[in-house]
Amino acid sequence: MPVRVKLVLSSILMLFLELALIRWLGGAVIHLSYFSNIVLLASFLGIGLGFLRSGRTTRAPYYFPIALGVLLVVISRFPIEVNQADSDVIFFTTISTVGPPPWLVLPILFTGVAFVMAGPGELVGSCFKELPRLEAYRWDLVGSLIGILGFTLISFLRAPPVVWGVVVAILVWVLFVKAPAVAAIASVMVLGVLVIESAALGASWSPYYKIQTEEQQTVAGTVTTISANGVPHQAVYRVDERLKYEPLYNVPYERQGPNAAKDKDILIIGAGAGTDVALALKRGAKSIDAVEIDPRIQQLGAEINPDRPYDDPRVTVHINDGRAFLQQTDKTYDLIIFALPDSLALVAGASSLRLESYLFTEQAMDRAAELINPGGAFAMYNYYREDWLVGRLANTMTAAFGHEPCIDLYQNRSAVLYVGVTAKDQACGDAETSVANIGGPAPVGDSRPFLYLKDSTLPSLYVWVLLAIIIISLVSVRAVGGPIKQMRPYTDLFLLGAAFLLLLTKAVTGFALLFGTTWVVNSIVFAGVILAVLLAVEFTRRFRSRVSIPVAYAVLLVTLVLAWVVPNSWLLSLPLPLRLVTAVVIAFLPIFTANVVFASRFAEAENPTLSFGANLLGAMLGGCLEYAALIVGYPALLALAALLYLAAFLVGPRAKAPAVSIGSA
Repeated sequence: MPVRVKLVLSSILMLFLELALIRWLGGAVIHLSYFSNIVLLASFLGIGLGFLRSGRTTRAPYYFPIALGVLLVVISRFPIEVNQADSDVIFFTTISTVGPPPWLVLPILFTGVAFVMAGPGELVGSCFKELPRLEAYRWDLVGSLIGILGFTLISFLRAPPVVWGVVVAILVWVLFVKAPAVAAIASVMVLGVLVIESAALGASWSPYYKIQTEEQQTVAGTVTTISANGVPHQAVYRVDERLKYEPLYNVPYERQGPNAAKDKDILIIGAGAGTDVALALKRGAKSIDAVEIDPRIQQLGAEINPDRPYDDPRVTVHINDGRAFLQQTDKTYDLIIFALPDSLALVAGASSLRLESYLFTEQAMDRAAELINPGGAFAMYNYYREDWLVGRLANTMTAAFGHEPCIDLYQNRSAVLYVGVTAKDQACGDAETSVANIGGPAPVGDSRPFLYLKDSTLPSLYVWVLLAIIIISLVSVRAVGGPIKQMRPYTDLFLLGAAFLLLLTKAVTGFALLFGTTWVVNSIVFAGVILAVLLAVEFTRRFRSRVSIPVAYAVLLVTLVLAWVVPNSWLLSLPLPLRLVTAVVIAFLPIFTANVVFASRFAEAENPTLSFGANLLGAMLGGCLEYAALIVGYPALLALAALLYLAAFLVGPRAKAPAVSIGSA
C-alpha cells in the first residue's frame, strides 16, 4: 500500500474510532457521559504512546484489533458504573450505583482506551518515518478531517453502533491485510457486540445519547419511560394523569389565574417528549414555540405521547439549544418556561460544560426577561436535588428581573420558581419559601457557567482522578518510549501541545455560547480547527524560509490578547452573520498562528515520531489543565495558554530554519 494512502486511512481510523468510543462508552457505562473528557484524554495518551512505539519498532500493531474487540466484549458482558456520590457537584440521575469508587473506575477505563488508541497512533507514526515531516502532517490532517466528517454524517443519519463497527472493521481489514486472522477475530468480537446492542428492543441513538424506551404499568396507567445512556430521563403518559402525581407542572399557570395561558404566546425550552407542550395546549395557548435539543427524544414524543401535542398546528418545533434560541429569536412571549432542561452529557471537547450550562447563567436570564411581554412571566421547574441549587437559581432570577421569584419547594427536592415581569405581575399565593430563607450561592455567568458546582473549587473526585491519570501516563510513557529524558529536546513541542488543547477548549466553549451546544455546532468547530491547522501547515510549507519564530510567537501573543479583550456580550449583540465571521476570526487566528509555530519547529525536529509524540502527550496535559476553568472560568484559559506559549518560546530554538531543510525534513 502506498504510504500516503496508508497514512490517510490510518488517520481516518484514528479519529473515527476516537469519536465512536466517546459515544459508545458514554452509552455503555452508566454515568460516564458526565466524564467523556476522560476518554478524550485517554485517546491523546494512546496516540502519543503509539507514536513513541513506532519509533522503536518496525512491527505492525497486531495487538490493536484484538484489544479493541476485548474492550467492547468486556464492557458489554461485565457492565460497570461510575459512582456519582459527590455533594460538591450535582449529577442528574436516579441510578444508585454500586461497585468500585470513581477514582478507581475512571483510571481503569482511561488505561483501556489508551491501550486501544495506541494502535492507530502507531500506524500513523510509522508513516511519519517515511515521509517529509510537513507532508506527513498534511496527510494526517486530511485523514483526520475525513474521519470527523464521516462520523458527523453517520450521527446525522442516526445510524446505530453496528454501522460504526462496520466502518472500523473495513478499515481494520484494509490496514491489516497481511494479518487476516487477526482482522477476522477482531471483526467478529466488535460486530458481535454491536449487532446485539443495535438489535435490542426499544434502543436507538440520538446525536447525544443511547435512547431506550420501555412500557411500564403504574398507578398512573401505562407509562413509557425514556432512558438516556442508561439513566431514566423522561416518562410519557397523559397529562391529566400526570398532574395528579406531579402538580409542579401546573404551578406556573395557577400563579397567573385560571385563564393564564388562554390566547397567549408561550415558549417552552426543554420540550422533550411533549408533556409541558400538552399542558400549555390544554390551557388554551394561542401559539407555542417548543425548543428541544435532542431530535430523537422529540421524535419519540411525536410518536408515543398519547396527547399528540406535536400534531397541533399551534406548536412550532425548534431542534436547537435553548440559549441559542433565546439569542437568535426576536419574538416576544407572554410566558417562558424552562421545563426540566437538564442533560446527562457534556459538550464534546469540554471537561465540565453540559449541554444546558449556558441556559442558566445570569446573562441568559437577562435575555429571557427581554423577551417577555408586559404583564408576562417566567418560570422553571425540575427535581433539583439540592436546596442550594434552588437558591442559586432564585438569586439569578432576582438579579435578572429586579425582584424575588415565588418558590414552591417540595419534599422530593423538586421546585417551581416563578417570576413576573414586575412584582405586581406575580401572585405567590401559598408559596411560603423565600429567597432569604433558602439562601444559595451567587449566580453563575457566561465566563464560568458551572451551575451544578456549588463553590469555585476543584471537586475532590476530579483531583484524585486527574492525579491517577498523570501517574498512569508517566509510567506508560516510560514503559513504551524509554527514558523520558530523551524527550527533553522537544520540551517546547510538549508545551505547544498543552497550550493548543487549551485553545481548542476555548474555541469549543466559545462557539457553544455564541451558536449553541448542539452536536452540529460542535462538529463544525472541530472540523474548522483541523482546517485551520491544515492551512497553517500549507502556509509553512510554502513560506517556511521566511518564517521567523520570534515574530510568529509575537503575532500569536497579539491574537491571544485580541481573543481576551473582545467580550462575549459584544459578540452576542451582533447580527448572526457578522457574529459568525467575527467569532471565526477571533477563535481561529490564534489556532492558525500557533500551528505555524508548531509546523516550523516540527519540520526541523531530528526525530519525527518522538517529537510528534511529545506534542500529543502535551495535549493530554492541556486536557488536565482545562479543569482549572472550574475555578477561574474559560477566559482565563487564554492567559494560561499564553504562559505555556511563552515557556515554549523560552525553552525552544528561536532561530529561523534554513529553507533547504524543507525537502529533507
